[in-house]
Amino acid sequence: MKARKSNLIQIGVLAALGLAAVLSLALPQLLRGKRDPQLLSLSVMLRDTDSSGWTIARQGMEQAAYEMGAELRFLTLTKANNSAEQETLLLREIEGGAAALVAVPADPAALRAALDRWLVVCPTVTLESPMEGAAGTVSPDNPLLGRRLAEALLEDWDSGEVLLLDTAGSCGGVMDRLEAAEEVLEAAGVPARRAETLPETAEPRWVMAFEPSATQQAAERKEAEGRSFALYGVGAATAITAQLERGSIAAVAAWSDYAAGYLAVRRAVEAARGEEGTVAFLPFSILREEDIYAPENQKLLFPVMSSSSR
Repeated sequence: MKARKSNLIQIGVLAALGLAAVLSLALPQLLRGKRDPQLLSLSVMLRDTDSSGWTIARQGMEQAAYEMGAELRFLTLTKANNSAEQETLLLREIEGGAAALVAVPADPAALRAALDRWLVVCPTVTLESPMEGAAGTVSPDNPLLGRRLAEALLEDWDSGEVLLLDTAGSCGGVMDRLEAAEEVLEAAGVPARRAETLPETAEPRWVMAFEPSATQQAAERKEAEGRSFALYGVGAATAITAQLERGSIAAVAAWSDYAAGYLAVRRAVEAARGEEGTVAFLPFSILREEDIYAPENQKLLFPVMSSSSR
C-alpha cells in the first residue's frame, strides 16, 4: 500500500514537472504573440518599370515599416506610366488584403476614378503627385520647385531657346513643375518650347528636365554624344550627383528621397490604423557643382555615407 502511494506521488511530481516544462516553452511564445501585433501589409506601386531610381526612397520606406510594424510589397510596371496596368495591379493588391497603398500615380485622376469605381476603401498615400481623396501626398512644392529651377537657369542665360523636356504624361506633379518653369521663362522674355525627347539635330543651348529619370537620361546622352547644352534638372540619386560633379548638369533641384519614402510609409500606416496625420511639403535645394560637398548638403546627397559616419 505504501509502495503504491509512493508511486502515485512520484507520478504526480513527474507530471507537474512535465507540465511546468511545457509551459516554460509555450508561455513565452504565447506572450510574444500578444505583445507583437500582426504586421500591416502595405503595397508600394511605382510608375516605372524598375525600382533602381527609388533605391534611397526604398531605404526610408523599409526603415519606417520596421519601426511601425508593417511589411512592404514593391510593384513596378511592364511599361512606364501605364495607368491601366497600375490600376489593375492596385486592385489585385487590395483584393489580396493590403491595409494601405503607397503609390506614385501614373495618372492621379484615373487612379482616383478606379478606386471609386471599385467601391473599395483603402487608404492611399501618393508620392510626387497629389490625388483627390488621398490620405496624404509626399512631395516638394512642385510649382515652387519649377520656378526656382527656372530662376537658376536665368542666372546663366544670355541668349537662345530653352528646351523643356515634356516627359510627364499624365503625372500631375511633374507637369506642375514644367508649367511653373515655363511661366517664369515667358515672363522673362526667354523663348521656350516643349519636346518629349532631345532632338537629334539642331542642338539646343539650354535644356530643362523635371523628373529624375529624364534628368539622368539627358545627362547620359550629353556625355555619350559629346553634346554641349546646359542641363537643369531634378533629383539627388547617386548617378545624378555624379553627373552634377562632372559638370554634365548645371543645376538640380534636390530633396531627400530617404525622407520621402519614410514619410510616405509612416503616413500610410497611420491611415491604415485610422489615425489622423498630415504631411508637409518636402524641403528642396537648388544645387550646383560647387555645392555638392557643402556640409549642409551631405545628408541630402550622401544619406548612406552620412548615417554610417555618425
